[in-house]
Amino acid sequence: MSHLLPPGKWDARFAGPVPHDASYYAKCMLGGILACGITHAGITPLDVTKCNMQVDPLKYKGLGSGLRTLVAEEGATGIWKGFGPTFVGYSLQGMFKYGLYEVFKDAYSNLAGEELASKYKGSIWLVGSASAEVFADVALCPLEMTKVRIQTSAVGTFPTGFGAALAAMQANKAEFRYPFGSLVPLWSRQVPYTMAKFYFFEKIVSLFYTHVFTEPKETYSKPTQLGVTFSSGYLAGVVCAIVSHPADTLVSLMGKADNKGKSIMTIAKDTGVVTLATKGLGTRVLMIGTLTGFQWWIYDSFKSTMGLGTTGGK
Repeated sequence: MSHLLPPGKWDARFAGPVPHDASYYAKCMLGGILACGITHAGITPLDVTKCNMQVDPLKYKGLGSGLRTLVAEEGATGIWKGFGPTFVGYSLQGMFKYGLYEVFKDAYSNLAGEELASKYKGSIWLVGSASAEVFADVALCPLEMTKVRIQTSAVGTFPTGFGAALAAMQANKAEFRYPFGSLVPLWSRQVPYTMAKFYFFEKIVSLFYTHVFTEPKETYSKPTQLGVTFSSGYLAGVVCAIVSHPADTLVSLMGKADNKGKSIMTIAKDTGVVTLATKGLGTRVLMIGTLTGFQWWIYDSFKSTMGLGTTGGK
């Protein structure tokens, strides 16, 4: 709103209905914690199965059969391996992913200026989300490495408790390349994923409010706005899964005991491009589409509750 703008100068932080001050960014960070921590931890059984399909495709041939195999061999608790590092790791990642996205989006908009920020807003979405994800993955990496090691190690060869697993990773940090040995493949998975997640989400929301719900966004009820949020998030998540799947497979394969000491390029060459891009993809599309839809829904529900409104518009 114009009355929020400082006199004589356009500022992206004050161009909307709610000023983007430190309190706004802090609330977005908290929303990101809720969005990512809850959703990732909640689908741990799918994640355990997907990781094992990637590292041992002969044994774990599909989602249903993979789940049955895990339960048969390890009991009902086997499909919840890695819940602790998943919840903590992705809560930290979500805090930086969503919170810093808002910070970088405003910063890059101000660098570009009002006219160019409007003309090239898609580019700002991409650069802002990529910048945020770089920091988010530094926070996630040690916990992601621990999670993958828990989920893909043979029964009895590695601790499954959160604290014991962290201690084992630290004790064998040279062998496991802990804590940042998987950071490069994590960046190669998560940065394209997040760029697709935020760009396509913002774009699809814009299309909804341009072609379907054509009145001003604030005239629609909260359930309608959150329905747009979930639908846009789900569709964006399908794109994300496809874009980032080869790198996701590599991250899983790096946790496999047989690949200990191998370089990323060696693992990729041994596995093959087709397998990297397709093994476990169906499960991941289902997982990430649903995950991303609910993440955006939780995030925007929290923002709405805090009086910040939902994300995106025309």
